[in-house]
Amino acid sequence: MNSELTKGRFAPSPTGRMHLGNVFSALLSWLSAKSKGGKWLLRIEDIDPQRSKQQYADQIMRDLEWLGLTWDEGPYYQSDRGEIYEEYLERLRRQNLLYLSYKTRAERLAVSAPQAASLNSIPDKTECLPLKGECATMLKVSDRVVTYEDAHYGTQTIDIKKDIGDFIVRRRDGAWAYQLAVVVDDALMGVTEVVRGRDLLQSAGQQIYLSELLGFPRMNYAHLPLLCNEAAQRLSKRDKSMDIGQLKQCFTAEEIIGRLAFFAHLIDENAPCKPADLLPMFDWKKVPCNDICSKKLCFL
Repeated sequence: MNSELTKGRFAPSPTGRMHLGNVFSALLSWLSAKSKGGKWLLRIEDIDPQRSKQQYADQIMRDLEWLGLTWDEGPYYQSDRGEIYEEYLERLRRQNLLYLSYKTRAERLAVSAPQAASLNSIPDKTECLPLKGECATMLKVSDRVVTYEDAHYGTQTIDIKKDIGDFIVRRRDGAWAYQLAVVVDDALMGVTEVVRGRDLLQSAGQQIYLSELLGFPRMNYAHLPLLCNEAAQRLSKRDKSMDIGQLKQCFTAEEIIGRLAFFAHLIDENAPCKPADLLPMFDWKKVPCNDICSKKLCFL
């Protein structure tokens, strides 16, 4: 890959304050792109109309700036891009790849990044009359095995039909599904690499499959270990003690970045630093593969 063309991205959902796991992903995404001389894009994934709030988007941007994670492009808002998604949905429709379904128990999750546990919550195929607002729009998948090389976890193989199955591209309430919006946005915004938590390793296969159907180039993927709470569950917005609002009361931005760099094995000692200080030593080979639990986070 030509380093001059590298473009990474951070794409948070404005549904609450960022937690430490979000910052960890943002930091490694920023370092991966910038260490190659590339650019870093910020996209606000506000396609969930019920949970997304502008105040959270504004807070995310203030926190990123405070941490020294500045972006070269954006912020772009997915809520402004409905006409674009409609165009690509129509392309899938012309390929006879869509159908409508009542059975949408996965609808609530469809607007969010699907962690591994939710990928199997796919509704059964059920045809219904095309009455607007009553059915979710589904993508029919074929027998296709996707293989890709993750920059950190190596070769990944996903059987699209067996492991994932048909999936939602638009909810019955009109909200755009995460997978369609992300695939279209990454391609049209010129993103070349996607860095995020390892719970989305399988989702990358789903996105590669959809990209191929739409004629988009394949992304480069790098997944990273998860920061987990004491119950060994990935950090979420429910873990208030790990959100940036709480951490800012006790730590400086440099202390937070330094500790995250230490968790990632980029530095040998837990010492304050700025993101730019880490560029010379960034290497995916240093980053551990095992998840990091809260007992080792040194923030409690």
